[in-house]
Amino acid sequence: MILFALIAALVVAATGLSAYLLSAAFRSGQLIPTAEGLVVGAVTNFFDTLGIGSFAPTIAWLRFRRLVDDRLIPLTMRSGYTIPAIVQGVIFLVLLGVKVDPRLLLACSVAMVAGGYAGVPIAAGTPIRLVQTVVGTALLVAAFFYSLSNLGMMPAGGTATSLPLPLAAVVVAAHFGFGVLLSFGVGNYAPTLAMLSMMGMDPRLAFPIMAAAAGFAGTAASARCIRTVRLDLRLVLGLAIGAIPAVLIAAFIVKEMPVTTLRWLVVVVVTYAGATLLLTAARRGRLVPQDAAQTAVAD
Repeated sequence: MILFALIAALVVAATGLSAYLLSAAFRSGQLIPTAEGLVVGAVTNFFDTLGIGSFAPTIAWLRFRRLVDDRLIPLTMRSGYTIPAIVQGVIFLVLLGVKVDPRLLLACSVAMVAGGYAGVPIAAGTPIRLVQTVVGTALLVAAFFYSLSNLGMMPAGGTATSLPLPLAAVVVAAHFGFGVLLSFGVGNYAPTLAMLSMMGMDPRLAFPIMAAAAGFAGTAASARCIRTVRLDLRLVLGLAIGAIPAVLIAAFIVKEMPVTTLRWLVVVVVTYAGATLLLTAARRGRLVPQDAAQTAVAD
């Protein structure tokens, strides 16, 4: 019953968020998605569904192309990738959700929703130096996890489908933190997979937990982003529209492919982007001016 309710809630969330995003784009005259957004969303989410991840490569590309201000990259990406994350969540819940403790699924999702909603104003009002530092560090951490995966050093995991209460409480608390960090462009997939595997869960069962939690948290965060932050909705729409068919193709047609070489390339690109963000933050002599913050955030 809980699993069915989660799937139904994700479908409702995707429908409502899609309508809200299209309505906001129409009102602001930004209903035509950018071609570059379509391509980036398709490529990164195709490989995200196969296990590479989309957050770090997207941040690296958006910064390399200077498509949006550094401080708005995480919020732009969060708004664009929520609907594709919901699609992934539904797919993983249908395929694997029946094997996971539904109470753990529900608790992690609720915790990430709370963290995701709380994280938007924090990220939107944070000085650019701090955003650059957080995102740059997150990219280097992502590169570390990619390297571990390539070298076969990720936690092997076990066969458990649930966790004892003390460990479950730790996981739920961590998901609140993951929800907050989503607004800074810090993805929850790699840390969730590593954490649950180290606790003895079957690594495959981490996918429905992390995808469903990200979908629910992203819905709350994205709606608040679209309402309160002046984003380029053409880019947001491009990321979302390009990603959805790519997710479906990867999940149901390709399913798996050798991606080790590509993952090493991602390690190089993401490490470079993370290092340059940290250097930029270190070189700034002052925090973002108050008028710049007021330009980015609208009440």
